Amino acid sequence: MIEAKGLTKRFGDKLAVDQLSFEVRPGFVTGFLGPNGSGKSTTMRMIMGLDYANAGDARVNGHHYHDLRWPLREVGALLEARAIHPGRSARKHLLMMAAANRIARRRVDEVLDVVGLTDVANQRVGKFSLGMGQRLGIAAALLGDPGVLLFDEPINGLDPDGIRWVRLLLKSLAQEGRTVFVSSHLMSEMALTADEVVIIGKGRLIVQIAIDELLAQSSRRSVRVSSPDLASLRSALDGVGATTSVEDDGSLTVRGKDHREIGTLAAQRSIVLYELTPQSESLEEAFMDLTESSVEYTGSPSASPQQLKETER
Repeated sequence: MIEAKGLTKRFGDKLAVDQLSFEVRPGFVTGFLGPNGSGKSTTMRMIMGLDYANAGDARVNGHHYHDLRWPLREVGALLEARAIHPGRSARKHLLMMAAANRIARRRVDEVLDVVGLTDVANQRVGKFSLGMGQRLGIAAALLGDPGVLLFDEPINGLDPDGIRWVRLLLKSLAQEGRTVFVSSHLMSEMALTADEVVIIGKGRLIVQIAIDELLAQSSRRSVRVSSPDLASLRSALDGVGATTSVEDDGSLTVRGKDHREIGTLAAQRSIVLYELTPQSESLEEAFMDLTESSVEYTGSPSASPQQLKETER
């Protein structure tokens, strides 16, 4: 388990993390989400003892990271995949880590096989692609067979097959009862991978919630309706306070009433329905709703290249 209580971190005048508290439980994949600059990487570094907290506390299995006797056996982390001497081979890098933590040499070959780097294990890391570097970083995190794992943007640089592999790996690690804490900017992938999410903005906790619950309580939930008498249905729905909009394909999107209420209303008015389908908001939409006021760096999506040049002048 990972426990953060009142974590606060300043860099000069910049408040990077602000009284942040959450728990990451074993047996689940917990996604760590937030806009750029929200404090995700800093929080992970404080958990790993790489940055000190100005206030608050972060513990792994009830202990501070620096108090763990054999840290790699309890906690594995991928925070910066390229933080490896470029002249070392992948195997030598892992052998050095194994020796420092009294981990059997055979474990090095096991994790190289898990991440698919056996054939390039003796190549210098400096020649690795970004995706290969990510795989090596994951191998290092798995080296001590730890019960707690932290991954900061583990799918950067991976191709679709690699992304799917990471997804299945994270889920399998959680199913083994491990604590899995992972940050990512790819909302679609987090929706497929994580069981729950910790969402922060400007260093503060916005919500910690199961993904299913987050989507279920979304204000953007809607119902897709098709009918040969759309005008009558829309008039009836408007009359009971629902919000309706006609889509390009002629269907109706309804907000403010669930599918049961819509079906009952249509039956009462003898309106035939061809379709009545609840529509859930995506994780990306839910994330944007929650973090809209916390985004520090925004651009204008409608600005043309010429307009951007004029702005620069």
